Amino acid sequence: MLLAINSGHIGALRQHCYTKISNYNGMDENMRFLSRRLVMQGDLNYANALFGGRALEWIDEEAAIYAICQLETNSLVTKHMGAISFESPAKLGDVVEFGLATKAVGRTSITVSCLVRNKATKKTICFADDIVFVRVDAQTQRPEPHHKTLEMLQTQTVKELRTLNLDLE
Repeated sequence: MLLAINSGHIGALRQHCYTKISNYNGMDENMRFLSRRLVMQGDLNYANALFGGRALEWIDEEAAIYAICQLETNSLVTKHMGAISFESPAKLGDVVEFGLATKAVGRTSITVSCLVRNKATKKTICFADDIVFVRVDAQTQRPEPHHKTLEMLQTQTVKELRTLNLDLE
């Protein structure tokens, strides 16, 4: 089953910050923490911790926004989510942040990883690996090339960060 990403649903305001981490569970990429969310009462399960389904919804949305920005198109669908590891709970009032990194780029796809952590403690809440998005034709919904390479995306990201006047060193 493919989940369509509608740009109208991803227009919510996000607070952005850029920090880097390296080597989470062997990942070689640098991960950028691009947005944050506040854990509210409606996000909790029976144990008063962040409901896993809500975390997955947030991960899918945040990863989609990241992929849309990377590929510069909102004609994407979620094709696959690989391993998801829940490591610690998030509680009411916690601010969680989402770190995203491009793992691979295919002819029609982009594969990303997402680390969700507690903003204050930096403790990992969960990690989702191998989230695959595929560019599709808006009319036919069939895969189509996005004409990007990993090197192109890395260069594009550096340029974008420079326009934000952020000191990343």
